[in-house]
Amino acid sequence: MYELNESSFDPITFVLTGIPGMEECHVWISVPFCLMYLTAVFSNSVLLFVISTDRSLHEPMHLFLAMLAVSDLMLSTTTVPKMLAIFWFSAREISFDACITQMFFTHFSFIVESSVLFIVESSVLLAMAFDRYVAVCDPLRYPSVLTPSVIGKIAVAAVLRGFCIMFPPIFLLKRLPYCGHNVMPHTYCEHMGIARLACADIRANVWYGLTTALLSSGLDVVLIAASYALILRAVFRLPTPEARLKTLSTCGSHLCVILMFYVPAFFSFLTHRFGHHIPSHVHILLANLYVVVPPMLNPIVYGVRTRQIRERVLRLLCPTAEWPCPGCWGRC
Repeated sequence: MYELNESSFDPITFVLTGIPGMEECHVWISVPFCLMYLTAVFSNSVLLFVISTDRSLHEPMHLFLAMLAVSDLMLSTTTVPKMLAIFWFSAREISFDACITQMFFTHFSFIVESSVLFIVESSVLLAMAFDRYVAVCDPLRYPSVLTPSVIGKIAVAAVLRGFCIMFPPIFLLKRLPYCGHNVMPHTYCEHMGIARLACADIRANVWYGLTTALLSSGLDVVLIAASYALILRAVFRLPTPEARLKTLSTCGSHLCVILMFYVPAFFSFLTHRFGHHIPSHVHILLANLYVVVPPMLNPIVYGVRTRQIRERVLRLLCPTAEWPCPGCWGRC
């Protein structure tokens, strides 16, 4: 049993067990996670470099995509290195303050709390939905509505929203006594995982988590759905099928990213609430996939589906070729 700081009741260290029941497979599990993490870091870094260095990409949708890439990098880098350290070196110990810090930045960008919920990333997806709504439903006002100052304010609001939501859990966890309970069956620290180790009433933590879920991510889902309902109404009013298809194609990348975020979210929510027969290691394995798969796929989806980004990336990787290159798509 680890020594306790008796004056504050905070454990000196927590112990992250990894994926319980799959300890023998940790080394094998680490290989795909490591490859996905390296892919996520590389692809998001390339995307940020291309958008930041090419002024023609300084448009609202691409700037929102850059915000999403920053959030993805924060999410995966906060969680995956510690996960790999557990898998490779059995480095399971983490100090209480380091655990709280990891929880803050993980939840700040992408909450995992009995279901996968979002703060900054959810805010960015909502802003992107608004961008598509204005582009499709009121294109003449698009340049005057989504000005650089408005985009900057949206970015600041997303960050402030994340900080405001994630500061209270720090104090809610700091006030709890832990009585020597310091073994957490997970690969990274998350709010309710820490709270369940406390030897005290954690109803305040539970209710705070549910309330923020409804008022942040739940509200975002409703607003995104409403924006796409208005977009679809505008699309079906277009006179020709070709015009409808062309207009819908401008929303394709964003719709793919929304599905990659919210489908696993609702699946996780339903399995946690109603799938009590599902083993705990399945929940934890899925939680680990959520912090690495979307950050890996988001830039790939936008790189494949967005012509401007695709051409800039190909020009970066193959500077001697002429782009666009009809008939060879990506072959130099």
